[in-house]
Amino acid sequence: MPAEALRVAVVGGGPGGLYAAALLARQGHTVEVWERGAPDETFGFGVVLSDETLGGIERADSVVYAALSAEFVRWDDVDVVHRGRLLTSGGHGFAALGRRRLLEILHERCAGLGVRLRFRTGPVTAEDLAASYDLVVAADGVHSATREAGAAHFGPTVTNGRCRYIWLAADFAFEAFRFEIAETEYGVMQLHAYPYAADASTVIVEMREEVWRAAGFDLCDETESAARCGKIFSEALRGRPLRGNRSAWTAFRTVVNDRWSHGNVVLLGDAAHTAHFSIGSGTKLAVEDALALAEAVAAEADVPAALIAYEAARRPAVASTQRAAAASMRWFEELAGYVEQPARQFAFNLLTRSRRVTHDNLRLRDERFTRAVERDFGCPDEATPPMFTPFTLRGLTLRNRVVVSPMDMYCAEDGVPGDFHLVHLGARALGGAGLVMTEMVCVSAEGRITPGCTGLYTAEQAAAWRRITDFVHTSAPGTALGVQLGHAGRKGSTRLMWEGMDDPLPHGNWPLVAASALPYRPGVSAVPRALAEADLPALRSEFAAAAVRAADCGFDLLELHCAHGYLLSGFLSPLTNRRTDAYGGSLENRLRFPLEVFDAVRAVWPDDRPMTVRLSATDWAPGGTSPDEAVEIAAAFAARGADAIDVSTGQVVADEAPEYGRSYQTPYADRIRNALGVPVIAVGAISSWDDVNSLLLAGRADLCAVGRPHLYDPHWTLHAAADQSYEGPAAPWPAPYRAGSRKPPAGRG
Repeated sequence: MPAEALRVAVVGGGPGGLYAAALLARQGHTVEVWERGAPDETFGFGVVLSDETLGGIERADSVVYAALSAEFVRWDDVDVVHRGRLLTSGGHGFAALGRRRLLEILHERCAGLGVRLRFRTGPVTAEDLAASYDLVVAADGVHSATREAGAAHFGPTVTNGRCRYIWLAADFAFEAFRFEIAETEYGVMQLHAYPYAADASTVIVEMREEVWRAAGFDLCDETESAARCGKIFSEALRGRPLRGNRSAWTAFRTVVNDRWSHGNVVLLGDAAHTAHFSIGSGTKLAVEDALALAEAVAAEADVPAALIAYEAARRPAVASTQRAAAASMRWFEELAGYVEQPARQFAFNLLTRSRRVTHDNLRLRDERFTRAVERDFGCPDEATPPMFTPFTLRGLTLRNRVVVSPMDMYCAEDGVPGDFHLVHLGARALGGAGLVMTEMVCVSAEGRITPGCTGLYTAEQAAAWRRITDFVHTSAPGTALGVQLGHAGRKGSTRLMWEGMDDPLPHGNWPLVAASALPYRPGVSAVPRALAEADLPALRSEFAAAAVRAADCGFDLLELHCAHGYLLSGFLSPLTNRRTDAYGGSLENRLRFPLEVFDAVRAVWPDDRPMTVRLSATDWAPGGTSPDEAVEIAAAFAARGADAIDVSTGQVVADEAPEYGRSYQTPYADRIRNALGVPVIAVGAISSWDDVNSLLLAGRADLCAVGRPHLYDPHWTLHAAADQSYEGPAAPWPAPYRAGSRKPPAGRG
């Protein structure tokens, strides 16, 4: 703790600022709060706090905790109304109180601790206060003047959501958190409601921007908006009216800052970061910020060290919450795509939208509800987890929903897979997955990424692949083996991954071809030759010839690689296809050659064997493939006979900016599946069996491709079965391995 008491100014009299003031005053610091509004002036109605946040408050200040506990309305249930059907899930645990009452409690606590509360102060800047105070806490909200004035230092990024919403209230208490949709002539609208007092509830009405405008809400004032929303959701409201409180339609602003402090000024709460209201996190995050800031000030020797410690402690938790909130916000933005789901699946999808509530977690909260969702999904009995239900594509029935992702190994010689590939693929086949995919198998020597890539353009290569398929089918019966065919295009002729990923070979390069003469890494990669129309028939023939060899080798499934910036992907993306002929320009034209290749392969691939297509559903770059275009691309392949779409993202351009995170690519698979009704394979940082079960039950995917976890543990699928006490036919242990089917005890067990 600093040797002397600090003079602290808090800008903003919301819950986060007031609580920070109280905690710092408890430590003996002199604290003043500067608030432009009146003491009882606030927006919104109810505030929800989690048990975790309340635990932190109890440890830090028992007086505030006791006052809050006396006011809280508590409930456990979530009610979901889907097309008139009410479904209830319990065990969730919520606590809420009125925002005005929360402020009163904090005002009283601050006054009791000697905090000077300045109201109706008019404009005051943190920069001015910084000269006369040791520490300035900027808790001035989502529209923070402090953040904007110091933008050069804080590095803010503010993005608006695609929905409009309004905070309203009803003068009665809902029995639970209630979520309800209204399918109107203008589009889908949604209601979020929860009690915050014995006789009052918060009601949030939300809808996509285009629905809001079509319905004419952009022309309504507060009174008109409340009246119209009350009529739309009259059944949920039991015919009672809604009221506002300085309520206005707005788009949610997601705030992210590169840095939270500058000099002796520090951002707190919405000034530093925001998270969508659908996970109830705004006040929670601000209060937790206050707790962390007070702890850092108490622990560190001076203010600079305290601010560094505060940000280091809070950033990981805030980033995690923002990822969950972003997933939740996107789910509601895409709500119209889910309304056709069966009622229980829709409710499960809603409950697990942020990925913080999962299948396993929800089963602990409400086993009865979760078991009902599992039965609807098709789990044959209570002992069978969703991931171990079979799935059929054309004439192939997979015994479970786990796919080993295609992963390039770069260990072939002249395109011939060797003992390494036999062991690699054989081990994963023995490990229990329903479908094991090869790496991208190239259709020509010039189509390889590196000299270590495999191919299917010679008889010797085909014979080597036949050795592997025979092993899998003989030693791991019931496991399907799929082949992924592709051509590297402009990303070819590079070093092995561990020698320099995407770096050109130092010698022995082969010529590159692509949709357009654009290098992958300008100034580093070789410039490819733009394919002429006369070149395309030969390329189609190479894909078809490789497919014939793949069929003869005994592969059970074929995937056409149209993702990650390789040749066919290069035709699809507007960033890599600058052609002016019939194969460039419009999406229809950019699709032309990939569809021609698909048709050529499908024509020679056996009718009873499925064929899938891997797509990059976004380029993660401005001007690239959009999610809407990805749906159109998927629809085009499905119309030509694709049995499933393997939905990946990115790797199309070198300057991409992916939004990494847990299951970060699955929303794109989800969107394609629910827009088109076509089966999808989800991929991308799916690392736990709980994630797999959750994605399947929510209807976001039909199969889940798991890559790196299968490198860490070739028996990942069998171990997932053991962890869930599943011993059924969808995850059989090979006879020589059965003695190891139980997890060994720990050394001290």
